[in-house]
Amino acid sequence: MDAKAHAGSTSRIEVVPADGLRAFLAFCRLPRQLYTGLPGFAPPLDAERWTLFAPKLNPHFRQVEAKFFLALKDGAPAGRILAQAYKPDHPDPVGASRAQFGCLDAVEDEAVVAALTGAAERWLAERGAHVIHGPFSPSVWGEPGVLVKGFEAPPMIFSAWSPPWLGPLVERLGYVKARDLVSYSYHVTDKDRTAKPVIINRPEWRDRLKIRGFDMKNLKAEAAIIVDIFNDAWAENWGFVPFTLEEFMSSADALKLVMPPEGGFMIELDGEPQAFAIVLPNLNEITADLGGRLLPFGLPKLVSRVRGHKFRSGRLLLFGLRRALQRKAAGGAVILAFIEEIRRRSSGSAYREVEFGWVLEDNMGMRRPIELAGASLDKIHRIYEKRL
Repeated sequence: MDAKAHAGSTSRIEVVPADGLRAFLAFCRLPRQLYTGLPGFAPPLDAERWTLFAPKLNPHFRQVEAKFFLALKDGAPAGRILAQAYKPDHPDPVGASRAQFGCLDAVEDEAVVAALTGAAERWLAERGAHVIHGPFSPSVWGEPGVLVKGFEAPPMIFSAWSPPWLGPLVERLGYVKARDLVSYSYHVTDKDRTAKPVIINRPEWRDRLKIRGFDMKNLKAEAAIIVDIFNDAWAENWGFVPFTLEEFMSSADALKLVMPPEGGFMIELDGEPQAFAIVLPNLNEITADLGGRLLPFGLPKLVSRVRGHKFRSGRLLLFGLRRALQRKAAGGAVILAFIEEIRRRSSGSAYREVEFGWVLEDNMGMRRPIELAGASLDKIHRIYEKRL
């Protein structure tokens, strides 16, 4: 698949399938080749990218037919894209197409982006697609969206970063906004660290609300509760596809290594688990200078830093509240109790900032409590749509 860079240009752009181990490794490391040195970008660890995108390691790829592509400009790496279509026996994504693209990264060249999206469009059209959405990298539960606001914000773990030119180039190729995903930044103050919980101590909630840590000794049973709450909470939201226990367990061992004891908790109402939260320390604080590489010297550095580093920032990775409580007084109490618990647990950490994200732009039931708590909008990631 070839395309000229511009009319009259001598540059040659070639898009090739990223088949085989060498091409897959090139696909995973390409963002750091293109973006290192740009404000706001932190290179992710290669090993983490392998587990996220390798079809044999990420259970997500059992649900889709997928194809990886690389773009070369005059023989040099210039971009990448993933095309995927959910298999016929998989439920439809809520409101979104079964045909999707993801992992879109490119140099500042419209012809490169056009060649990449064109390759994905043709591959998906051959499989019957009429509408495509993306990016989902690799799914709505991964790192979705093109960053359109917050380019120079401190880079946060598991949050997609895009250069300022990528969104405008995509839109010039006929893609339109489908949904925005918003992230908030909450700055932890000394007042937060000393604040006493209010909601959980009110007479009407004191005996009904209980907050407990995860039972890490019975992780699989706890994980089943987490996945059940999460799928129930998100089932009606745009883009939703079921999050499987297998997907959660594939990353559970890594979570145990990096999640501090205060990072995960369950909220029970009348003795039944109704909500949960997982907050991870921002590993970018200790990995940014490793250049994505763990070997030969990166791994011992990482192990030492994880043990001794006092993280200044963290990210709310997962949160779920059962649908039966959403838009009800009890649900509001649970959300406020969750925010108070985040504040309370910050007293035992060095956190100065916690990112809440992402949240669908029209999910005001979640956005209002976050804003009332004093968080400010920090980043916007955009999901695009195109009719073929």
